[in-house]
Amino acid sequence: MDALTMLTAEKPVVIFSKSTCCMSHTVKALIKSFGANPAMVELDKLPNGQQVERALVQLGSRPGVPAVFIGQQFIGGADELISLNVQNKLAQLLLKAKAIFIWGREL
Repeated sequence: MDALTMLTAEKPVVIFSKSTCCMSHTVKALIKSFGANPAMVELDKLPNGQQVERALVQLGSRPGVPAVFIGQQFIGGADELISLNVQNKLAQLLLKAKAIFIWGREL
């Protein structure tokens, strides 16, 4: 878990991904559509990527990627993120984490 803490510290949005995962690209596009600039951690390009993925699975990420942290808090994967967006809660989380500073839609 220390690896996760180190990788998510001081970044408002972190997406753990694999470079070949289409859902990871979808999640990144969704976050960027709000004007946020997420930090991407490509597990298939890290020497300890399998260890980090096991830590994500232990945290509850099923499947291991994509796994999204907003404001150093584990949010979940694509399903959770899309659900938050549909409920109009994703913008609030991004604002609170200071990933974005203004949002034009009513919160």
